[in-house]
Amino acid sequence: MTATGDTATSKLELIMGRDGLARLADSTVMVLGVGGVGSNCVEALARGGVGRLIVVDHDVVQASNINRQAIAFRSTIGRKKVDVARAMIADINPEAQVEALDRFVLAEDVPEFLDAYADRVDYVVDAIDTISAKLAVAQYADAHGVRLVSSMGAANKLRPEAFRFADVFDTVNCPLCRIMRKEARKRGIRRLRVLYSCEQPVPVPVREGAERRERSNLGTASFVPPIMGQMIAGEVLCALAGVGAHAGEEHA
Repeated sequence: MTATGDTATSKLELIMGRDGLARLADSTVMVLGVGGVGSNCVEALARGGVGRLIVVDHDVVQASNINRQAIAFRSTIGRKKVDVARAMIADINPEAQVEALDRFVLAEDVPEFLDAYADRVDYVVDAIDTISAKLAVAQYADAHGVRLVSSMGAANKLRPEAFRFADVFDTVNCPLCRIMRKEARKRGIRRLRVLYSCEQPVPVPVREGAERRERSNLGTASFVPPIMGQMIAGEVLCALAGVGAHAGEEHA
């Protein structure tokens, strides 16, 4: 990963060391979901020197994504998110290998899907929205020893300082975490590392005439999903490089 003049990773090398950067260049990270959290996570992973990235999503960029997604611009509306993400990664680090999978992550497909990648993926980031799929990914990771960090709810949150990494069983004030805890117990999931907000959700009125299932009262601040994505990327980068709180960890 080089650039004209100073190398693109020279600033990283100062704090992560040459060996840490080498481990990152030799790592593979899979990001499930390239929306608000996922796209910003992918950007930071690419800038952090991860050598191989697998990005998975089936959506296209919409105008409503522009307030929070790293891949959303007027110029990218209507394009497949994984295609835009692949182009973004190539523009940041042309040496990175990218596998862009245009597909939904469905709960029933998770075991077969992850079986095909588990042996060559060093870390999985769950940035998908569907609870059933998140649980299926968590169950697989717990059973097979796959390193996973899962993004919890960003809706109706405003305070970046309230974000925490924790096991899902140790979380508070997060409606999604509450559901995940309950369902994880049913499935025998022993542990699940998550990024969540301990902030009480901001009360938001439901749009008049909206049906309950429309979730029309879920608002998203422009800065919250990007911060979550960057925090998750930081967790993954430090773990793979073996620095900071992760110093001494064996590289998977």
